[in-house]
Amino acid sequence: MSEKNSINIKIMGRDYQIACGPDEEDALRQSATYLNKQMEKIKKHGSTLSFEKVVVMTALNISHELLQNTQQADDSENGAKQFLSHLEKKIESALQTSRQFEI
Repeated sequence: MSEKNSINIKIMGRDYQIACGPDEEDALRQSATYLNKQMEKIKKHGSTLSFEKVVVMTALNISHELLQNTQQADDSENGAKQFLSHLEKKIESALQTSRQFEI
């Protein structure tokens, strides 16, 4: 079983103790910092929002960001596949032409 460390993170002034593997600690701290910044931004624009509403709004914004990035990655992958397919056809055509000259 892998060893777990317990680290403390602070989000919007609240302390949380989180268990994670030693190799995940840096990523968890970066995630917590990003989350805290996003929550502070939401709180700044809606200073009367409850903590719960700030959490939900932040989660929605991060989910939207993730979906957009996923869609962009999918679009890039599809574009690359189309380009490679087109390139493959051009190479095959050039090889066919080359073979015809040899005969």
